[in-house]
Amino acid sequence: MYDFLNLMFEQYSQYQSIDIALEIIAVFLGISSVWFSKKNNILVFPTGMISTAIFIYLLYKWVLLGDMIINAYYFVMSIYGWYIWTRKKDNSVTQITFINSKEKKVSIIIFVSSLMFIYLVYVYFDKWDSVTAYIDNLTTAIFFVGMWLMAKRKIENWIFWIVGDIISVPLYFYKGLTFTSLQYLIFTFIAIAGYYSWKKTLNKSHQTA
Repeated sequence: MYDFLNLMFEQYSQYQSIDIALEIIAVFLGISSVWFSKKNNILVFPTGMISTAIFIYLLYKWVLLGDMIINAYYFVMSIYGWYIWTRKKDNSVTQITFINSKEKKVSIIIFVSSLMFIYLVYVYFDKWDSVTAYIDNLTTAIFFVGMWLMAKRKIENWIFWIVGDIISVPLYFYKGLTFTSLQYLIFTFIAIAGYYSWKKTLNKSHQTA
């Protein structure tokens, strides 16, 4: 048991106590944000914004550039999503819907553009030197699309979150961020539940339409 715990958390011996505490707070708020998203609750955005702001600081400090950019993007998209979710159209707020053909094209553009942008960032900082850079680039593109679709209240956003979360669990553990790795493991289960919860809501709205 001791060996297992040592394997999971030994890397934290090199971190400052304040950084460990901040990571735990950011993880808690991040999980809360995803839970609120599952519940289709507007609190997904303020909790997510605080979590991502903390992660931006930590990831910049730890020189995890792709991850830092992901969280900066989350922060900006949370502001956009907050507006979209509360914007009224025909006297009702934006509803959960399926992605349309135009949004599919935009999603592809976001995905490809993200791959190119993160690659250039890594090359600029001379960090394109390991397999984690390749994987980080892929997950960044996946999460960029997922966040945009969530802001638009598209049910397909959960598919991107599920795929990205599954990849991120071993990735963050390998990077030495055990708490964040556990966060993404929890994210995976919440994302699966979120997909079925939104699907149930969407089906119910179609029945009443």
